Amino acid sequence: MNAGRWLAESLLNHFFRNSAVVPPPQCFVRLFISNPTAEDIGTEVQGGNYTPQPVTFSAPVAVDGFIQITNTTEIRFPVATADWGNVSDFTIHTAAEDGNMIAFAAVPVPKLIENGDEAKFIAGSIIVRVAGDNITASGDMIIN
Repeated sequence: MNAGRWLAESLLNHFFRNSAVVPPPQCFVRLFISNPTAEDIGTEVQGGNYTPQPVTFSAPVAVDGFIQITNTTEIRFPVATADWGNVSDFTIHTAAEDGNMIAFAAVPVPKLIENGDEAKFIAGSIIVRVAGDNITASGDMIIN
């Protein structure tokens, strides 16, 4: 997973410029049919009963030289009432609408979400890792 511009600027300002950062009260997972960028540019799924979903993360733990967090519960999107398209990426945002993008990543295998499909991330499948100057994450979506 890549850090969004907002997160990168917030971290640098907080730790190197003594500027307070207010954490979001809740984070949300959003689905994209194009690759988002650090500037939060990309094509998010629209319509067909799509709604960004809240996500809660675990406390940080050390795993294989990384410090990481994972989603603690399953993230289930509403059943699509129209074709959403080929979901290739996801983001973590500070709000369901608008807000700031914290991070973004590609799903390992893009998923075509059609009318009647239900996309989800199982608990522990979204992993955000930090090691040295490297912040990464991954997540694999399942269709029921």
